[in-house]
This record gives sequence, C-alpha cells and structure tokens, in this order.
Amino acid sequence: MGGSPQYASELAATLLQGVITTGLAALCWQLYRRYRRPWFAWFAMAWSVYVLRLACIASFLLTDEYAWLYWHQVTTGWTALILLWASLVFSRQPRRRPWHAALLLFPPVWSYIAIYVLDHFLWAALPSVLFLSFATAWTGWVFWQYHRVASSIGARLLAIAFGLWALHHLDYPFLRAQGAWTPWGYYLDICFELLVGAGVVLLVLDDLGRGVRALSALSGDLQRKRDQDALLDGLLRRPLTLPGVRGSAMFVFDEAGVGADAGREHDGRLEGASAVRSNAAGRFTRGTGACDTWAERAPEPEVRDALNRLHATGAPQVAVAPLDHPYVTALPVTREQRVVAALVMASDVRNPFTALDDDFLRALGQQVGASLEQADLDRQLAERTEDLERLSARMVRQHEDERRRLSRELHDETAQVFSAVKMQLESLRPGLGDAQAPRVDRLLQLVDTGIASIRSVTNDLRPSMLDDLGLVPALRSLVHEVSERAGLRVSFFAADVVPALSADTELALFRALQEALSNVVRHAGAQEAHVSLDVRDGAVRLVVRDDGRGLPVDAKGQVRTDHGRMGLTGMRERILAVHGTVRLRNATPGTEVSVMVPLPAMTRTA
Repeated sequence: MGGSPQYASELAATLLQGVITTGLAALCWQLYRRYRRPWFAWFAMAWSVYVLRLACIASFLLTDEYAWLYWHQVTTGWTALILLWASLVFSRQPRRRPWHAALLLFPPVWSYIAIYVLDHFLWAALPSVLFLSFATAWTGWVFWQYHRVASSIGARLLAIAFGLWALHHLDYPFLRAQGAWTPWGYYLDICFELLVGAGVVLLVLDDLGRGVRALSALSGDLQRKRDQDALLDGLLRRPLTLPGVRGSAMFVFDEAGVGADAGREHDGRLEGASAVRSNAAGRFTRGTGACDTWAERAPEPEVRDALNRLHATGAPQVAVAPLDHPYVTALPVTREQRVVAALVMASDVRNPFTALDDDFLRALGQQVGASLEQADLDRQLAERTEDLERLSARMVRQHEDERRRLSRELHDETAQVFSAVKMQLESLRPGLGDAQAPRVDRLLQLVDTGIASIRSVTNDLRPSMLDDLGLVPALRSLVHEVSERAGLRVSFFAADVVPALSADTELALFRALQEALSNVVRHAGAQEAHVSLDVRDGAVRLVVRDDGRGLPVDAKGQVRTDHGRMGLTGMRERILAVHGTVRLRNATPGTEVSVMVPLPAMTRTA
C-alpha cells in the first residue's frame, strides 16, 4: 500500500502539511510566550493536535492499520473543538460548562462507531463531517462577529478562512474519501492554514497598531500641561477610540486619591465629582460615554471583584458583567509602585488590548498615575502662585498706602510747620537791624530749601499729578523733571488714545518709568533716552530705551538682573501685581526695558 504512487504522493503532501502546521503551532506558541494571552496558547494547542492528526494519517498510509485511522478521526474532531474554543476565548470569556466535556467525548465515541461498528460509509462519515464543518463554521462566525464590532482585517481574514474550510469539509464523503482530491485536498488545506496564519499575524499587527496609536495619543495627552478636569476628561475619552470600547471611567481606591477628583473630604462631605463608596474599597469619580453615570452608583459585583483582584495583583483584569456592554476591562493606575486607581472600560469585545502584554499596560498605568500626580502638583503650584500673587499685590498696596500716609503727613504737618516758621521769620525781619537781617535771610533760604525738599519727597512718595491729571501727563511731567534734574536728553511719545486704566495699573506704570529712568541716570552712563507708551494686542506697553553701556550678561549671554538691581525686583513685583510682565534686553547700544500690562476685558472688547 505504502509503495503505490497515489499513496506516495499523499504521504508527501501529508508531510508538507505537517511541516507547515508545525510552523503555525510554533508561531502561536511564540505569540503566547510574548503576550501571555490565553487564546494564543489554545491556538497553539489546536495546531499541535492537528500535527498529531497528520502523523496519524501518515502512520495509516504506511501501515494500513485502522487504529491510526481511528485516532486520525479523533484528533480531527478535537482540533476543530479546540479551534472553536480558542476563538471563543479570544472574543469573549466563556465559562466552562459540564456539556463541554460531552463535546470532547463525541469525536472518540463516534469515531469508534463509524470505524468499528457501522458498515455503511456515508452514514459513518456524514455525522463526523457535519460536526467538523459546524465547529469550523462556528469558529469563522465568532471571528466575523468580532470583525463587525472591531473592524479588524485579521479577524475578517480568519472568518473567511474558517468559513471556506467549513465548506471544504463537506466534500470529504463524496470526493476526498474516494481519492478524487488526492493530493489536492491536502494542498487546499495548506492554503487554508496559510490564510489562518496570515489572519493571526494581521490580527496581532492590527491590534498592536491600533492599540499603540491610541496609547501614544493618550501619552501625548498626559504630557500636555492642563488642569485636572481637562486631563481626566482627555484620559477618559481616549480609550473610546479602541475597538469595541463604548465608555470609560476612573475608579479610585480609598487609601489614595488621584488629583482633585480623588475625592477630597471637607466637613464630612465629598468634594468634586459625586461618588459612591462600595465594597470595592473605593469609588467611581468620573465617567464618559456609556460610563457617564457610573459615578452615581456602586460597581456591579463582577466589576467589584475584578477591581479587588486588580488592587491585589496589580495586573489588568477583565470582567463579564450584566451591563449594557457585557465586558469590563480594568487597567491599574499606580503611584510609587502602589495601585491607587483603575482606568475602567466598558466594551463589546472581551479585551480592547488584544495583543498588548500586561507589562506594557502596567507601564501605561504608571504613566497615567505620574501624569495625574503631576497635574495635582501643578494645581497645588498654581494655587500657591495665586496666593503669592495676592500676597504680593497686597504688600504693594499696603506699601503704597503707607507712602500715601507719609506723603500726606509731610504735606499736611511738616510742610505746614515750615510754612508757619517762614511766615514768622518774615514778620520779624522788618523790625531787625542791619546786622541781624542777613542772618534772617539765611534762615528764610534754609526754610525754602526744606519746603522744596519736602515737596520733592511727597511727590516721590505719591505723585499728586497722577491723581490730578492722569497717566500720560504724569509720565510726561516725570520725563521732563528727570531731563532737567539729571541733564539727560529724554524724549517721550504717547499714543493719541490710551484707555482708562485702574488706579493700581497707572501707579505701577508710573513707578516702572520712575525706576527705569533712575537706573538710566545712575548706572547706564547714557546721553539720551527714549520713552514710549502705546496700546497693542490688548495691552498697554511702556518702553524705555537708552544709549548707555547696557546690562551685565552671564556666560551664556543672558542678561543678568540680579547685579545690584533691587529696583528691578520691585518693578517686577509691582507689574506682576497687575498681571503684567517686564522684559529687559541689551540693545545696540544701551538697554531696553519693556513693560506690558493687559487691558481690562471690557476695554479690549470695546
């Protein structure tokens, strides 16, 4: 029998198919070792059993013993059942039932009846063929259903391959068993196996590409500087791009919080998003899509159990829950090697991360936790910055109030005393002799000098012209005064229309010009300076530029502002208190000081 040409060609085709099937089994085993997904192990097991089936065929061809034909039939049925089970494990999470064992018993029982009991070939072969075709078609249907949900090219190719293979099984009693398809039936089986292998590879590549794109986009979202609410909203919306995902939610465990929505308690009340404590030792704090109402209810028992497992093991978990969307996937969110929260997704497929391993998902959870922690730190820093800005503004305001008080006291009391002294001296002078008159005149000159000094000090403490005439005339007067006192040529330009500003803003701009011109006179060694005040881009801009020696620079060529320039620090504090900015740079030649203060919103709109 083994020496006939027909059986020799069939044996060669069997060996060729055995080599290809072994390669397919090795591929699935390697995928399982890489990703630790159970369906890859089941696929590998199915193809390993199929290799045994081919070995049984080869043994039957060589020995013509019906025991090998019996085991060929048994392994064929088992291969179909394991492939079906692998597809079910891939697409959903089936629970083992007692009748599953009965299905495993069908191939050995019926094969014994067909080979050793029945004499009619058609009645012996037809139930086995129908069983095999039905199991293979069911496998193809499972992958087709997954393709409809996830739009997976690999799943579609697998569905087509198993569907055609199921049809091919039906020709066994009529063609292959009669030798009509030898060895072409083997080659056709090889084609189907190659299609299945290609489908598995495409399935992995498709899921990897889609998962990595979604997770990379999520990583980009987490790197952006945003407030806590925007960060969490982006985090929860991103998984909706994964296959079959219909909603996502954030679950926070009780022992640690995640940002502002971790559930800060104040006076016994939970602030932020509404939350419900549950037996899962935590709460849902925020949801989107199909999970937008999860923050208002406790987790389902199956979801709670999965969250407990996740918290205990730190590994992603999948649960089957009686919800609108049957599958729930939970990814751990960690901080400092502790699981503090879970990113929970409700989907129509068992696992939206089909080919991504747990290590990758753990790394994602660490990044999510770090980003949320960074957002929390950013929020705290922003709060501290606001507090410091308010404190700085209050200190500047108190400083100006104290200057105003001193100015008023000097003007109303000390200057009045000097004026009274002068009046008394002037009233005494006509009655004095020629010897005492020059001395009184000297005293009158000293009193005039004191009065002038007091007026200068009161004007520096609180410029009365700013209150009486407004910003532009006060700045023009300051420029004129500095030009005359210091012998410095100073030009002044102001826009035709300057919008009304708050008293604090006008005073901050006046002090900024005062300090800038003082620095030009004392430190720049300049011959002339230019001052401009204009309005652009929704802000008032004050620019002071001189032709002096410029500011010192560091080793990198950056302007140093800490070189004995305490006045610049005060200028920055005043401008910052009105939400403005100060920029210094060395010009060619000299120095340029640019002060920008935003206009009020109503003024910008107008």
